[in-house]
Amino acid sequence: MSYMREEIYQQPEVISSIVANEREAAAEVAGEILKRDVSFIVIAARGTSDHAAIYGKYLLEIANGFPVGLADPSVFTLYKSELRMDQALVIGISQSGEAADVAEYLEQSRKFGALTLGITNEAGSTLTRVADHVIFCNAGKEYGVAATKTYTSTLAALYMLSAFLNRDESRLDKLLACAEAMKTVLAIEEYIAMKAERYRYMREGHVISRGLNLCTALETALKMAETSYVALKAYSAADFLHGPIAAVDEGEPCFICAPPGKAFEAMLDVTRRLKEIGAENVILSSEDDILSLARTPVKIDVRVDEELSPLVYIIPGQLLSYHLAVTRGHDPDRPRGLSKVTVTR
Repeated sequence: MSYMREEIYQQPEVISSIVANEREAAAEVAGEILKRDVSFIVIAARGTSDHAAIYGKYLLEIANGFPVGLADPSVFTLYKSELRMDQALVIGISQSGEAADVAEYLEQSRKFGALTLGITNEAGSTLTRVADHVIFCNAGKEYGVAATKTYTSTLAALYMLSAFLNRDESRLDKLLACAEAMKTVLAIEEYIAMKAERYRYMREGHVISRGLNLCTALETALKMAETSYVALKAYSAADFLHGPIAAVDEGEPCFICAPPGKAFEAMLDVTRRLKEIGAENVILSSEDDILSLARTPVKIDVRVDEELSPLVYIIPGQLLSYHLAVTRGHDPDRPRGLSKVTVTR
């Protein structure tokens, strides 16, 4: 079994592990945030971690009322700017803990008065040394270059922080239930493997979602780029309608992530328009009314709160990325030009 596939299957247990082992850490940092009367949050991350940051932005704004921005690390690393950060929480996300620009952003933010939090899978890493607080992913060693279990465990860490900021530990029970839902989705692997053959020669396409699952669209596109070398473009459904939809050709693959929730009607609208164009709709949803518009429906036979749906809906994207790579004759554990730790400044 490949590392990637094995680590995809480890995700439900990893989610249970982070709930068991990082409860106190999440509660501690949440208490400090409330004590210091933080007024805004900035999240620094790269690659897959940046997609987790986008989830964190939506979640902490929707569930907790904090304005959240995504950091541009070069503001510190290249331009040497000075920022007023005394009312900020700055979260740095790096699975390896060695993203140099993320660590420097935390270090400089702390210098300018920010409270800092690191989310990482690696104890003793640079990120743990520069952050005031740390929440660990508890994912165990991740050997696959294409991150899977560290991505969903980072989402879980952000969800736990949100729960403690609301002083609502009952939300952790929902997170544990989500781990069980992830197991249900893993059961559709055989169907996804069969459908991967249809897209063997795909060179480009689009991945579309909205709101809390924008991160899912971005991460699915990245996984396919990393493992299968397919140039998919990911969009918010709202942005997609502001221009990119005009570039969709008849028969062009469009991967649509549409769980039930506040964003569902918007996803249904854009999917109907793609159907009229003649796009090849690959639809991930639990809802039959949108699945009926698919050339390739991927039925997600479980429902969770929309806030937790990104942990469930990324799994079909991970599995499709793995099987598409294998179908095309690539090794998903050894993507060309990539290594597990990428250093940027």
